[in-house]
Amino acid sequence: MESFVSAFVGGMAGALLMDATEAFAARLGVTSGVNVALLGRWFLSLLGGRFTHKDIRECRPFKREAWAGWAFHLLVGGGGVALLYPLFFHGAGLPQPDNDLLGGMIFGLVTSLLPWFLLLPSFGWGAFGLRGPAGTNALLASPLSHIPYGLGVGVALAFARHIG
Repeated sequence: MESFVSAFVGGMAGALLMDATEAFAARLGVTSGVNVALLGRWFLSLLGGRFTHKDIRECRPFKREAWAGWAFHLLVGGGGVALLYPLFFHGAGLPQPDNDLLGGMIFGLVTSLLPWFLLLPSFGWGAFGLRGPAGTNALLASPLSHIPYGLGVGVALAFARHIG
């Protein structure tokens, strides 16, 4: 149970590391085109029964969609997705890797599959975001930002292991 709590907290911290990395990468011209307002718009549309869009940018904006985007990003995308890390090992009957940092970063890299094959296609931008806004490169931006996300998960797990 401890690993699940640590992973959740680490996932939320990792989401913040992801945001910092995305801000830095955007200054270098590497962006996926996703922002918290669009994420919130998608999440609120999802709650209304709509999963996919022709282009999320053309969808009617919602009040407080940026707030909804932050909540979704931190709680579901950050903490919730991080629960998959210990769940995989517990479900498979395997011990978690001894090197939490490396394991976390590999996990973060694997989570790039979520925007590539779930989020970006549901935005109407296709697999890997290849039909996304001009000047975006989600193929590169996703792993670049998801590795620090996984690092947050790994640091939290390493810390829990160290104090536990």
